[in-house]
Amino acid sequence: MGSSLQFDVIAALVRAHLGQSPEREAVRPIATGKFNESYEIALDTGPVVLRVAPPDSTVFCFYERRMMRQEPQIHAMLSARTGVPVPEILAADFSRNLLDRDFLIMRRLIGMPLTECRGMAVSEYAAVLRQIGSYLREVHALQGTQYGYLGEHRPMRPAATWPEAFGRMWDLLVADIVAVDGYTEEEASFVRTLYAEAGAQFQDSGRAACFLHMDIWHQNILVDERGKVSGILDWDRALWGDPEIEFAVLEYCGISKRPFWQGYGAERPRDAAAQVRGLFFLLYEIQKYIVIRKGRNGRPEEAARYKRQALQLARNIARLNAG
Repeated sequence: MGSSLQFDVIAALVRAHLGQSPEREAVRPIATGKFNESYEIALDTGPVVLRVAPPDSTVFCFYERRMMRQEPQIHAMLSARTGVPVPEILAADFSRNLLDRDFLIMRRLIGMPLTECRGMAVSEYAAVLRQIGSYLREVHALQGTQYGYLGEHRPMRPAATWPEAFGRMWDLLVADIVAVDGYTEEEASFVRTLYAEAGAQFQDSGRAACFLHMDIWHQNILVDERGKVSGILDWDRALWGDPEIEFAVLEYCGISKRPFWQGYGAERPRDAAAQVRGLFFLLYEIQKYIVIRKGRNGRPEEAARYKRQALQLARNIARLNAG
């Protein structure tokens, strides 16, 4: 989202919550952020990260609005119930008293994003993927009784089954695309009907709702100088559902490789119905970029490219459904 906060504002936020006043040269914007605005701040007690949510005027996908509000509870759950390395949240302020945006202050973990680990040997990269697989297996072992985006931001009603939850998610995302003129009403009707006609592939398995990260990619993985995964970041898109949708995101982001599955300790389902579901989950992932590129980033040409990709995939799914 870029760097927009003035130093005096940043210093005031840190002082109000941590009781320390950083020096101007101690504040450094973190350029890798794609959604939140982030700053690394050197303090006497150690480095911290200030993450600031986008303004409310931003064009969001339905699950993104105020999604930072679920992170404190998520980090606490992961720290208490798993060995997944997540940053300690030192302050969470959603009051809008100091700033007209939500923000978190977190302890800065050691390591650098995997995107910046240039020159890593193939064997080192494989070891990182195995660690991610092992950690994600722990995450998926956390189970609940309701499905969907269930955090404090409340973007949807909880559902009793995964097919019901995904159907709501599907319709809400299509509505977001229509709202930015990404789909015509005819195209939106086609995509909505696509899921409605896929009932045979989405029978309720009765499987408990698993906790899912939904944004595991190289930038959200921190690695220390020994090649050890030192942090898994950005849990604000998390939901409760079937791990198959996470597997589709992992494949899209280039994480779903053999070493990952070795660490995960199980294979991705590959039966015919699972493959069709995987295409739906991939389409769900691709469609969000129509909203992001056209509505949020002002890049209609890129949005059009994602739209063509999405509709071609939708037509392929329709042919499979018809068969």
